[in-house]
Amino acid sequence: MCRNIKTLFNFEPPATNDEVHDAALQFVRKLSGSTKPSKRNEHAFNHAVEAITAAARELLDSMETTQEPRNREEVAAKAKAKSALRFA
Repeated sequence: MCRNIKTLFNFEPPATNDEVHDAALQFVRKLSGSTKPSKRNEHAFNHAVEAITAAARELLDSMETTQEPRNREEVAAKAKAKSALRFA
């Protein structure tokens, strides 16, 4: 999986539409192998991003869990500490 795509499920507050869109964009970039499509492929690229954004939003909205929602600040702090150990 692409390192820039983060888990968006079961957070308080829930993932925003911008976060879901950004994850979809990263996914399409990874699949297509390009960060910016050519003019010829721009429509297909943007259409894929929008379709994946909609599917991801539907998935996140329909999933259920019995676990307590995770705290964004705690998860970010853990990731930062892990990164510091890795690149120190």
